[in-house]
Amino acid sequence: MSIEIITIILFGSMILFLVLGHPVAFSLGGIAAVFTLFLWSPEALLTIPITIWKGMTGFTLIALPLFIYMANMLERSGVADDLYEMMYRWLGAVRGGLAVGTVLICTLVAAMSATSGAATVSMGLIALPSMLKRDYDKQIAIGCISAGGALGLLIPPSIIMIILGLMGNLSVGKLFAGGIFPGLLFSSLFIAYILIRSFFQRDLAPALPPEERVGWREKLASLRAVILPVLLVIGVLGSIFAGMATPSEAAGIGALGSILCAAIYRRLNWQNFKEAGYSSLRLTGMVMWIYFGAIAFSVIYAALGASELLEGILMGLPGGRWGALAGMLATFLVLGCLMDAFGIIAICAPLYFPIIRSLGFDPLWFGILWVLTVEIAHLTPPFGFNLFYMKGVVPKGITIMDIYRSIVPFVGLQLVGLIIVIIFPEIAVWLPGIIFK
Repeated sequence: MSIEIITIILFGSMILFLVLGHPVAFSLGGIAAVFTLFLWSPEALLTIPITIWKGMTGFTLIALPLFIYMANMLERSGVADDLYEMMYRWLGAVRGGLAVGTVLICTLVAAMSATSGAATVSMGLIALPSMLKRDYDKQIAIGCISAGGALGLLIPPSIIMIILGLMGNLSVGKLFAGGIFPGLLFSSLFIAYILIRSFFQRDLAPALPPEERVGWREKLASLRAVILPVLLVIGVLGSIFAGMATPSEAAGIGALGSILCAAIYRRLNWQNFKEAGYSSLRLTGMVMWIYFGAIAFSVIYAALGASELLEGILMGLPGGRWGALAGMLATFLVLGCLMDAFGIIAICAPLYFPIIRSLGFDPLWFGILWVLTVEIAHLTPPFGFNLFYMKGVVPKGITIMDIYRSIVPFVGLQLVGLIIVIIFPEIAVWLPGIIFK
C-alpha cells in the first residue's frame, strides 16, 4: 500500500473519530495502534510504549503541571478582580477604555497564567457584565475578551511553548523570550483597533459618565493591584532570562508565588487549594494523554515515510520554500478547526521541523509563527477553545453566533500580526538572541 493511500486512510480515520466526538488522545493513540498492528505485526506494538516512555522522561515536562497549577490558583486568588478595578479607574473615562483595559489585563494575566482559559473566563465573568451594563456593543465587548484571552498561548510562560519545545527540539527559554514582542504586537493591534473604532463610532464603547469617574488619589491607590502580578512575572520570567532557573524550576517559583498571592488576598483556604489541585490534575492528565497519543500517531506515520511525502507536497507548492512555509501554516489553521493546539503540535512537530531546517529557516522563528497560528485557531469555529470558554460565561441572550461574529475583526488583526512577524522575523528572534548569547 502506497504512502499516499495510507495518508488518506490515516487522516480520514482521525477526522471521522473527531467528528463523532471521540477524545483526541484516544483517537490518535487508537489509530496508531491499529495501523501498527495491521501494517506490521503484534510485536511492533511494543514501539508505542517505548516511544511514549522516551517522550515522558524529559525534565522540561515537570513545568507543565506546575504552570497549570499556577494558573488555577491565580484564578481563585482574586488578582484579576483588583486588576480590573484598577483599569476601570484609570481608563473608564476614555471611549473604549474598559475594552482597552480588558485587553491590558488579559496581557498581564497571560504572563502569569500560561493558558488562554484563565484570562478568558476571569474577564468574561468580571469585565463583560460591566461593559454591557455601560452600553458597550456586545460584539466588541465579547471580542476583546476572547482575543485578549488567547494571548495566554503566546505570552510566556506558555504551556503550548513547553510542548512545542519538547516536540521540536527547541529551547523553551528561547521560545518564551521569542513570544514577548509578538504578544505585545498582537495586544497593541487589538488596543489600536478598539480606540480607533470607538473614536469614529461614539456609541460603540461610551466613556463612563462623570459621576462614575474617580480622582487621582483613588487612581494612584489602585496601582497597588499591579505589585503582586509584576513581582510574580519577574520571579518566573526574570529567573529564566537571567539564567538563574530552568523553565521547570521557574514553574515551581510560579506555583509557590500563586499560593502566596492567594494568601495575601486572603483567598488561601482548603477549598481553593483543593480545587486548584484537582483542576490542575485533570488538565495535566488531558494534555499528557493527548501528548502520548499524538507521539504514537506521529512516530508511526513518520516510520511509514511521511517526511518524504510531506516535503514533496510542500515543495511542490508555488513559491518554493516560502510556499512550503505558507502551506505548513495553513495546515495549522485547518487542523485548528478539528482539534486543540496540543494535538496539532504533537502530530506535526516531528514531521515539520526537519523540513523547516532543511529549507534553511530559523526553527525558533518558525516555532513562534506556529504559536501565532495556533492562537488564531483558538478563535476560529467550530473548535476554537476560547469560543467555548466565552459561551460558558456569557449572560443569557448572547448566542454562539454572537460570539462567532464578535471575533471576526480580531481574527483579521491576528492575521495582520502574523504577516508582520513573517516579514520582520527580528520581532521574534531578536530578544532570544540578546538574552541567550
